[in-house]
Amino acid sequence: MLFKQHQRVLFIGDSITDADRAGLSAPYGNGYVSMVRNFMVARYPEYNLTFVNRGVGGNTVRNLSARWERDVIAERPHWVSVMIGINDVWRHFAYNAQEAVPLDEFQNTLRRLLQRVRESIRANLILMTPYMIENNRSAPMRQLMDVYGKTIELLAAEFGAPLVRTQAVFDEVLKATPPSFWSSDKIHPGGPGHALIALAFLRTVGFEL
Repeated sequence: MLFKQHQRVLFIGDSITDADRAGLSAPYGNGYVSMVRNFMVARYPEYNLTFVNRGVGGNTVRNLSARWERDVIAERPHWVSVMIGINDVWRHFAYNAQEAVPLDEFQNTLRRLLQRVRESIRANLILMTPYMIENNRSAPMRQLMDVYGKTIELLAAEFGAPLVRTQAVFDEVLKATPPSFWSSDKIHPGGPGHALIALAFLRTVGFEL
């Protein structure tokens, strides 16, 4: 298992990470972050791990950049898990297309943020690919999501960070079930979808039953 005793694990991202963590489901949310925490605490109570959720709904990498010092660096975690890119892509196809983040800006901004973590607090990184729950890979938004996902893969290799292949796990279950089983809008998952993301994360960090 990658985590060590008494470590602090911080998750940052958009609404998928947020999952109402500032509302009735505070402070961990009701999504994959809470599920990961519950399984980790139940399986490894002696590790005394601390989990922090800093997801904010609607965020792009620009928003992460604006709050990175406060929500990541100041928290001084041992691990930083980043899932971002869905809104950066989605904005290209939405009414607020002016908020879409071009690929080069997305890559350069995220690279700078990851470098800041490594240089200032020497934290370990975990990267999670953005995804779309869509089995038609020729659909324009799905095609673009895959391009941004590839960028995350390249950054994971560049920084030597574990990679959670979130899109891949949804692609696997879509062989047996329709997208509507997992999400009403092909982005925001219900409980089973969050469980799928949590399982992918747990496998990546070496969780053992």
